[in-house]
Amino acid sequence: MYLGKVIGRVVATQKYEGLEGVRLMVVQPIDHDQKPTQAPLVAADAAQSGLGDIVYCESGREASMALDEKFVPVDQCIVGHVDEIDA
Repeated sequence: MYLGKVIGRVVATQKYEGLEGVRLMVVQPIDHDQKPTQAPLVAADAAQSGLGDIVYCESGREASMALDEKFVPVDQCIVGHVDEIDA
């Protein structure tokens, strides 16, 4: 699990069956000081995020488990919003 900041959206005219209606967002992974830790990633959005939101994401097989349709080919998923970082 990692922190990220939503920095953009991805528009896909065709999606894998089971991903219809799931938004794809560009997420910049960040540390607790909100500094980038790696290159931006595309993540499925299970938490209805918007641009500029600080979110927490899951990667790997567990990412697909956050969506309504289980085991779709998703490697990154936004699973919640961060209200406050106290580090």
